[in-house]
Amino acid sequence: MDFSFRMAEERIKEAERNGEFDNLPGKGKPLDLSKMNAVPEDLRMSYTILKNANMLPEEMQIKKELATIEELIAQCTDDELLKNYRKEWNEKTIRFQSLMEKRKLSHSSAYRQYRTSIHRRMG
Repeated sequence: MDFSFRMAEERIKEAERNGEFDNLPGKGKPLDLSKMNAVPEDLRMSYTILKNANMLPEEMQIKKELATIEELIAQCTDDELLKNYRKEWNEKTIRFQSLMEKRKLSHSSAYRQYRTSIHRRMG
């Protein structure tokens, strides 16, 4: 074992002895892994780390941006602005689909449902 690993282990043991882990949220409760079933196993740890850091994976950030653009499109009355929103929506949709394919999520039922609802709303 290298020095940094041993130091980290020692600090964890010391914190445990001092009771620093006693009042953590969710202590003693099983982890809810059901939300991760659609995520490939090799991505689950990194997604969990991102979630715990309140960070969104890029595809989820794009999904939020798409929802915002869809709201703007629904309320837009200016033809030129509408054209720009639709162009931005198309670009983000292509990026989202590319990420889903890259992460091997494009065949998940959640992704198929999302695509169906998007195409229904956007025509």
